[in-house]
Amino acid sequence: MRYSIVSALLATLVVAGCGPKPEVGSDVIKIGSVAPLTGPQAHLGKDNENGARLAVDEINAKGLVLGGKPVKLELIGEDDQADPKTGTVVAQKLVDMGVAGVIGHLNSGTTIPASKLYFDAGIPQISPSATAIAYTAQGYKTAYRVMTNDEQQGKVLGQFAVNSMGAKKVAIIDDRTAYGQGLADEFEKAAKAAGAAVVAREFTSDRATDFTAILTSIKSKSPDVLFFGGMDPQGGPMAQQMKRLGLNAKFLGGDGIQNGNFIKLAGAEAEGAVASLPGQPLDAMPGGAGFKQRFEAKFGPIQVYAPYAYDAVYVLVDAMKRADSAEPAKVVAALPKTDLQGVTGQIRFDKKGDTTGGSVTLYQVKNGAWVVLETVK
Repeated sequence: MRYSIVSALLATLVVAGCGPKPEVGSDVIKIGSVAPLTGPQAHLGKDNENGARLAVDEINAKGLVLGGKPVKLELIGEDDQADPKTGTVVAQKLVDMGVAGVIGHLNSGTTIPASKLYFDAGIPQISPSATAIAYTAQGYKTAYRVMTNDEQQGKVLGQFAVNSMGAKKVAIIDDRTAYGQGLADEFEKAAKAAGAAVVAREFTSDRATDFTAILTSIKSKSPDVLFFGGMDPQGGPMAQQMKRLGLNAKFLGGDGIQNGNFIKLAGAEAEGAVASLPGQPLDAMPGGAGFKQRFEAKFGPIQVYAPYAYDAVYVLVDAMKRADSAEPAKVVAALPKTDLQGVTGQIRFDKKGDTTGGSVTLYQVKNGAWVVLETVK
């Protein structure tokens, strides 16, 4: 990066409570990407980062001009370890670096507290995978997401449990994260509305691996379906342990378990499990086939959220182009008018920053692989 002496001096001046703005005249535009890059969810976090990186590489290869001069994007990858406290530390670091925008965070539990810091600094934030309703309900004009939220996902899951899985009695376990508990709450409301009785509501943590006590208690209630609100590092062992205990309920979860790692962790006991994922199946996405080819040639198999991280970068850069600037305030002002054909579909935002016109797809593990059951729009 090249700086003039004046620009370098200006970059060191920080107004109290705010991070520095991107350097005026700089030919490098920094974009943050935040996800768990270490720990049990690292496979998902790296998937997000790689999706964002593919978009950055493509945009740089095509050339980007802002304010009449060529610029390059630089993706700054940060690891929040799926931990809310670490997430805010990382967010402040990006604010202090003067990033022009942030792609992330992956988890709702880290996205929500970090969003306050980005809002205070006036930095646009686009999450590819945080689905908790609370994220965009805060009223922050800097907060956006390109994936359907849990209100719609939970409703679809609750109705599917009753109408398609035949559930009259359901048990619910969540991991007490913003994502897991929020999705479980929405599932519970929808399942009750559809006519099911909730016979047990239990919770664990996003670090646990032994669920014997909870599952033993639930077994005595004889539920038809057990819903888990959480991620695959817990969902896989949970599905395995419930089968070993003779708990014959059907296993149902959200997007947190809809990946290959869940099948790997659950082993043969994954068979028959059902999970949802906001959006269409990759092969049905408008740009899904081409994205898969480009991504896998560079990074290997897609986990879950990479197409959304990819689209999030293009949404951010599209706003920059329309603003003809990477200045965060101008980008934030341009984001509400987004109307972009992405890999995942047509991307527009409502007044809260949620994507409009979303769908939810249900999958089931058959013969050791996730297969599509149906897409609900």
